[in-house]
Amino acid sequence: MVEELVAHVREAFGWGADVVVSAGPRGALGQIWRLDVGPARYALKEIFAEPPSDALIEAELAFARRAAEAGVRLPASHPDRDGRYLLVGPDGALLRLYDWVDLRPVELTAQATPGELGALLARLHRCAPATAVEPGGGPPNPWYDHVPAAHELAQASTSGAAWAARLADRLTTLPELCAAVAPADPAELIVCHRDLHPENVLADPTGALVVVDWDNLGPAAPGRELAQALFDWFCDDSTTDLAPVRAMYEAYVRAGGPGRITEPADFTMLIASRLNFLLVQARVALDPRAESRHREWAEREIDEALHILPAPRQLADVLELTRAR
Repeated sequence: MVEELVAHVREAFGWGADVVVSAGPRGALGQIWRLDVGPARYALKEIFAEPPSDALIEAELAFARRAAEAGVRLPASHPDRDGRYLLVGPDGALLRLYDWVDLRPVELTAQATPGELGALLARLHRCAPATAVEPGGGPPNPWYDHVPAAHELAQASTSGAAWAARLADRLTTLPELCAAVAPADPAELIVCHRDLHPENVLADPTGALVVVDWDNLGPAAPGRELAQALFDWFCDDSTTDLAPVRAMYEAYVRAGGPGRITEPADFTMLIASRLNFLLVQARVALDPRAESRHREWAEREIDEALHILPAPRQLADVLELTRAR
């Protein structure tokens, strides 16, 4: 498969030099392959999810240009010789090519890091255009403001899987969590990355923050993306580290970020996306037709998703802090 992949991309991009392929990180939506092409290095993304539409790719490229002009670091995307940003691989896999950047997880020990994260999100929100529709048209994706039906998660909690009992325990707080969920005011929506968790905001060799994986961008209220980011970075199922939450929120406000967290509904994006992700991974893990590599990855993701599913008390603590600011 690797030899066929190499031959395919060499032809598509017109590379004459030898191409050396090695496996990079894997995410929920794809596998990254590192390509060494002579002195150049690229990241080839093999997409597992539904392929991005032409409209989504166009919107991604436009927003990435605006973000780069605003000082946000990100890997550039490259078209093939025919100008296509989405390729079909030899086995039917969908592929995209980006610059390779040596990246590592952000170290949260430095006191300045929460401030850097807040300023980064503010830059993204300040340069984002207003939009009330998904790329290509259509209403905002319900993934971000509608939660799964309670019975769907309940069925997974009785599956007998190793994680089922933990899921059943976490579902006891589901009614209280879901009471906060509500659609956003369309007038407040802007183009947002919508996936700014620690695997998508990384550090380069100099320590500068780099934003990757722009496949989920679309309309969201900036305060809701800010709330989600605070929990992605500083909260899990047992603790909320309020000191860096405060530092990131204050840095965001100082840097001119337009979003604010003032009411329970501002946690809608956080709650809905985490519950929807949990359900999708449960379906994959329980599907005997799924490839073993996808089921195994889903099992690990379920463990993490249960660990970071917020508790009502955590929402109240963060809301009290942000209201006071």
